[in-house]
Amino acid sequence: MPVKFFTPDLSLQSQLDQILNTVWETYPQLAQNQIALTWITYNPPYRINTGGALSAEEFWQYQPEGASYRGVELIEPSNLVHLFYLVAIHVWLEQGMVQPATDTERALASMIRDGSHDAASYLVDILSGVSSGPVLPEGPMTTWQSQRNIVNRYFTQLGWPELRSININQKTWQDGPYGRERVFFGETFDNRNQLTTEAIARLLHSIIGGVSVTSIRSQSMMNLLKDQTGAAFIGLPPSVRVWQKIAVQARIAHSAAYVEAEDIHPYLLIVLTENMADSGQDVISLANRLVFERSQLNFKSANSP
Repeated sequence: MPVKFFTPDLSLQSQLDQILNTVWETYPQLAQNQIALTWITYNPPYRINTGGALSAEEFWQYQPEGASYRGVELIEPSNLVHLFYLVAIHVWLEQGMVQPATDTERALASMIRDGSHDAASYLVDILSGVSSGPVLPEGPMTTWQSQRNIVNRYFTQLGWPELRSININQKTWQDGPYGRERVFFGETFDNRNQLTTEAIARLLHSIIGGVSVTSIRSQSMMNLLKDQTGAAFIGLPPSVRVWQKIAVQARIAHSAAYVEAEDIHPYLLIVLTENMADSGQDVISLANRLVFERSQLNFKSANSP
């Protein structure tokens, strides 16, 4: 079995199981296969959000403690796939594959902060070098598909075991794909985007560790993810510092949040839900609040005389 980027902790896993039981008691309509979570905790000395003080080699030798529930199950990520496009654009910029532009910066901000499908579509076109349009003949369509898989290929070559089964080659849509985009999804949408909580956790772990692309670019990504007003949206007190990406659409509610506060050790929590009719946002808010409260108790216990 591939080694995880975090060290599975039995105590943390037990706490996560208790949190999930509370979620299921509160929302009995939530099936066990409709939610997935990964919870990563950072104990002192903190090696994250340091402004790039550690080299990538040093950082990846450090393994935080963590726990997962269905952490390797593939789930349609909706707008959380934008996190991978964010990193990919910075890679392309760093390597000179695309040139800096005002529209690119504006699209990155709209994609991450507002969940803009239009902005994401524009950035996917930049990443792949091909664009949406009518159905293509077989030969050009094969070339087009290969180009659209370029982001998949980049993340595959990183060698992270968490990324082996994911798929991140599709744009996100408000109403749905048309033309060549619809063909690309496959007749039964089998080529849709798919991510796991552990894949998302590792990507965010690299960003907050300051080792995603470069330390300067990691900080730029952190600045976009910093949410001044969204803590309450996921059930947290307004005084909490949150770097996050949220996706709430019909039957889907996801959250990916890195959290800091005075009375906790920093932590990373990824919550994905699917096939929920109306209560998905409430479920992710409850899960986030329960993890925060448990983190407060753990901090108090660790610092008791």
